[in-house]
Amino acid sequence: MAERGNMSERIYAVAIDGPAGAGKSTIAKRLSSGLGVIYVDTGAMYRAMALYMIKKGISAEDNDGISKACQDADISIDFADGEQVVILNGENVNGLIRTEEVSRMASITSKNPDVRTKLVELQRKLAKSKSVVMDGRDIGTVVLPDAKVKIYLTASSAVRAKRRYDELTAKGEKCDLAVIEADIIERDERDMNREIAPLKQADDAVLVDTSDMGIDEVHQRLLDIVNARIG
Repeated sequence: MAERGNMSERIYAVAIDGPAGAGKSTIAKRLSSGLGVIYVDTGAMYRAMALYMIKKGISAEDNDGISKACQDADISIDFADGEQVVILNGENVNGLIRTEEVSRMASITSKNPDVRTKLVELQRKLAKSKSVVMDGRDIGTVVLPDAKVKIYLTASSAVRAKRRYDELTAKGEKCDLAVIEADIIERDERDMNREIAPLKQADDAVLVDTSDMGIDEVHQRLLDIVNARIG
């Protein structure tokens, strides 16, 4: 079945969850392009929220102010002229959310439970109005529990560590493969045992272990899953 087709004319969500280093964002972007639907970059939405706080003049230390102000932020994602567009209260903020100031604010505001609740609400609203591919740790279990397609993407810690090692060495950075794998295992443990929305496979998610798969093979496997569930 062709990648693009009448599926893009219906509204459906593809939720991709999995541990760090499993390649979720990479494959989610490629899959969304193949399907002709929007890739929801949840990280960009958190950055847009941080930008909103900066524009409102709210201090990073003002937790109550952040909780109150986030209720008035409207953040969405669209696709125009071949690129993802992040929209904050009607304004395209693509060129404003990648600064160091926004990064620092996002690292703080993202920990606020009211900000998280608000963004989950906005992400659900977006998924009801447009077909999306969304990836994260708890998309299929918490954010979009009714998604028509749920995929749990994983790979062994050794494979994920080697992929990260290759990325870093390609950039000329010195690193230790054993240390990288230890960090990945520690993060898995933390993500799976966190109090709020822990990482786990949804009961109705399809498990895809990419340990012995190339990117093209993973892409085709996910396309087959979407076609089976939606088509």
